[in-house]
This record gives sequence, C-alpha cells and structure tokens, in this order.
Amino acid sequence: MAAPEYVPLTTPEPGAVSRTYGSPARLEESWTATRPGELVGPGQPSGPMLGSQGPDLGYALKLANQMADRLVLADSEHLDDVIAGCTAVAMKRSALFGRAPVSHDLTVAFALFGFFHVAPTDFIARRHPLFAEVGSHHHWAERRRIVDLVPDETLMRPHTAIVAESEASPGGMLELPEHH
Repeated sequence: MAAPEYVPLTTPEPGAVSRTYGSPARLEESWTATRPGELVGPGQPSGPMLGSQGPDLGYALKLANQMADRLVLADSEHLDDVIAGCTAVAMKRSALFGRAPVSHDLTVAFALFGFFHVAPTDFIARRHPLFAEVGSHHHWAERRRIVDLVPDETLMRPHTAIVAESEASPGGMLELPEHH
C-alpha cells in the first residue's frame, strides 16, 4: 500500500526533528478526576429522576411486547403508554439485582399497576393520568415519575409475593396520587 509523501520512509537520525508525535516516557504526575463532570464517588449517582444502571436493559422492551396480549387496559388507556411506563419499572427492578431484565421483572411491573386483571374504577382513575402519553419520548420525566413511585424495597421482594399482594389489593403497594 502506498504511503503519503509526508510519511518518512526511513528512521530519522538521532537528534533530528521528527514531524510525528512522540509521547513522553512517563507522566510527571498521576491523573486525577478534577473536571466538573467526573464521577469521584463509588458508583453512579442516585436519586429521583436519575434512573438505574444495569446490563442489557433494552431487553425489557422485547419481553414487554411478548406479554402485551395478557394485559387488560381500560378504554382510555393505550398499550404503548402502559408498556413504556411498566418497562421502565421492570428495568429498575432488574438493575437493583444487577442483571438483565427477565420476564418476572415485567410481571411485577404490570401487576403493581393492575394490568393483568380488570382493575377497580377508582384505581383506574388514579393510574390513568400517570400513564397518559408516557409512550412518547417527549414525556420522559412523567415516565420517571412512575418509576419513582415504586420503592426499591417493594421491587426487591420475590415476584410471587408482589403479584399475590397486587391481585388481592390493586394498587395497595403503591401510593398513587389522587385524581382530580
């Protein structure tokens, strides 16, 4: 392969000026995180609206779409919104365990918000405004609010216990805001 004209064909003589970059043999000082955006503490920052880091979180979308035919929605609810909101909750659950999402994470999310059975009218009236339009990428903050409604302690429980309690008392494990 031909080389450009500016590439030297021979090694320069010792002491000759080279037109290529050469790094120093060693750095004088050790590198430290001093820029404003550097993470200096252990792990990712946490708190409301910050999300949860975990491996292969996007797989939750595939699992959610496979479960879509099992969901029971009210007439005013849209499947895309329900999947977007509950998938985000499932992603949080899987990240808390430090693993990729599995079907149990989606089962927990859909059960917590009562999407496997016909929910009571008053519960639907409280959950509907939460999920309205969260399927749109313009409503990321609203989707994060759904996730932040579910405490970590709840998500860390066994999926069978969460599903059983959610079926016995739809929305009982959550503090959903009252609809006005």
